[in-house]
Amino acid sequence: MRVGVFLFHESRNPSADAQVIDEAVAEARLAEELGMDAVFLVEHHFDGNCAYVDPATFASALAMATHRIKIGFAVLQTSLYHPLRMAEQISLIDNLSKGRLIVGLGRGSLVNTHEYTGYQIDPDTAQERFEEIEKILLQCWTNEKVAHAGKYWNFEIPMLRPRPYTKPYPQILRSVASEASLSAQARLGRPVLMAAATAAGAARNVGIYRKAAREAGLADDVIDHAISESWVARTVVLAPTDKEAVEVGLPYFQQMQTYRAAQSTAFEAMVAKANKQPGLPVLCGSPETLMEDFTSLEKTGVGGVFVRFRTGPMPAAFSSRALELFMQEIAPQIRRTELTPAAA
Repeated sequence: MRVGVFLFHESRNPSADAQVIDEAVAEARLAEELGMDAVFLVEHHFDGNCAYVDPATFASALAMATHRIKIGFAVLQTSLYHPLRMAEQISLIDNLSKGRLIVGLGRGSLVNTHEYTGYQIDPDTAQERFEEIEKILLQCWTNEKVAHAGKYWNFEIPMLRPRPYTKPYPQILRSVASEASLSAQARLGRPVLMAAATAAGAARNVGIYRKAAREAGLADDVIDHAISESWVARTVVLAPTDKEAVEVGLPYFQQMQTYRAAQSTAFEAMVAKANKQPGLPVLCGSPETLMEDFTSLEKTGVGGVFVRFRTGPMPAAFSSRALELFMQEIAPQIRRTELTPAAA
């Protein structure tokens, strides 16, 4: 199983933005040094929930700061972009990284409608914009002259430059947040990005995917390949002992939930619902405590897991140690290949 880190660094105080951004770069470098396969970036605007804000610009910086590790988006909020600008940015990063890009696309959720408002985009048009943009991206990367006449964009260009480094273009994954969206991608045989609080939740998603894909007439080997190219996101609070994870680490996660709930009535409702469920939407404990869930996740056939180690105002030292613990204790048990730490 491939393993990655999810850089979702929160910055509540504008005066701390520069420091938090530097810490995100440092965590990406550490992930590469320890042999992780990928680093994933998120996109959020105006509220400090993501310090580096613009994952495309940040990915360019990481392409220069690293040498081997793949750089993924989880996700680009596709509907906020002009399609030609997005196509150019992705193609440039693909060249800068020498083909290390994983393009995760999504449209966001009810939690981030304020971001659409800020960019003067009607959130009710998000899905239509998303579908049109993806078609344009593929046209730009595979054709020379591109002429498009759609609902939201009309243009004609002689050629998109630079051309992608990866041929014909970087891997594209869609984020799925509902059974309907998961099934829709399964019927097309496309790999996906999914979130699951537990291995059981991931197994359920894989079952939904397989059922929809088989009903669409896809062969089992095609389905297996798509699942093996998919990734699942996890959030963990990891420390050497259960006691430290619960008493020191977990409060950072809880502070994050409280902070975000105060910003959004939609997120407040989500937190309230989650708090009524047994357990927490986060894995919390020592490597021994978390091991069973990760080994169960590996058995689902999903090809990769990317882990958020830093939540809320957690200090960089705590999350960096968690990443190191994960790579020392958990990763060797779930990876299908040997660890390959970067050369010094």
